[in-house]
Amino acid sequence: MSIQPNKSISKATISRRDFLRLAGVGAVSLLIPGCDTQESTAEPTAFPQSKSTSNISAHVAVGLAETYDRDTIENLVRNMIEGLGGLGDIVKPGDSVAIKTNLTGGVKSGALPGINPVDSFVTHPEIVRALTQAVKAAGASEIFIVEAVYQWDSYIQWGYEAIAEDTGAILVDLNDSKPYPDFQEVAVGAGSFFYESFIFNPIINDVDVFMSVSKMKNHYLAGVTHTMKNLYGLVPYRYYRLKNNDEYRSGFHGVGEETRSRLPRIITDLVRARPIDFGMIDGIKTTQGGEGPWINSLAKIEPGLLVAGKNCVATDAVGTALMNHDPIAEYPHAPYFRCDNHLNIAASLGLGTNRLEEIDILGPPIKKVKKQFSGAW
Repeated sequence: MSIQPNKSISKATISRRDFLRLAGVGAVSLLIPGCDTQESTAEPTAFPQSKSTSNISAHVAVGLAETYDRDTIENLVRNMIEGLGGLGDIVKPGDSVAIKTNLTGGVKSGALPGINPVDSFVTHPEIVRALTQAVKAAGASEIFIVEAVYQWDSYIQWGYEAIAEDTGAILVDLNDSKPYPDFQEVAVGAGSFFYESFIFNPIINDVDVFMSVSKMKNHYLAGVTHTMKNLYGLVPYRYYRLKNNDEYRSGFHGVGEETRSRLPRIITDLVRARPIDFGMIDGIKTTQGGEGPWINSLAKIEPGLLVAGKNCVATDAVGTALMNHDPIAEYPHAPYFRCDNHLNIAASLGLGTNRLEEIDILGPPIKKVKKQFSGAW
């Protein structure tokens, strides 16, 4: 799929039905009878219903799985969502939903020797597939899987075209405005740090519900990368680079010492421009020591963990704690060797809590299942 640069930024939007028409997809309901009624032999994990006490401000589910076996993952995702009270408060019948996956770097970025990227540094498609099925069961009529992919082959080689064909979801490349006529500027709101608005494909704000599904990883410049940092891939990179030949969002990083304060605050600006309604962190098979194969310290790790929640700050805090990192730590302490902690910044803005004592953990206790990740040195 080719990307043609747009010469101007428009605030025009397009209806979701027109999106389907222009994308060449029939406006057919995704509620396919019988798609979620198949019996599974996988043993379900029991999750207690979330509890409410005076000091609890968020609920996050933690699940265990050793493989990406389809039945296992579908059962686990369904049970975790049920433990969180279901999706009924997020997804209404007939809603449209965008699921942002994490396909960082693209297929040309390389791989760890002998390890598939979906088992190391990008979101595994079975996690997104299972969430898509859960969203359909909640009543969604349109589901979009979105990412600013560096090459469309990322969707093909990493299993996402197969998901789209199987579930009826529509793949969208956020580096392009198609099938909208142009991009759209979306305001951050009062008190933005570095950008008053961001350039988005209009689908991001046209949908009723927005979800972020990331990989559990360290990050060389951000400490950790979970559902919030995953929003870096919402914007077309060509509008956010310092030099025309940069192939990443170098403008987000800034120059030299700017990165320490700039990058974590842009993360929070992105979350304010497009709040996350539901998030999942794929930590079943992943990497430690960095975010992609361009980082020399990258190494495989298999924690066997999945995290889900309806508040992105709390969800990312639990994901961070499961890596045996302190979610309220601050520069220069691990894993925030080169940056301020974006979770602390987000919490200070009232976007959620990153204090574990204020989070109801559904599933096994963190201390029993956490794995020691090596930070990106």
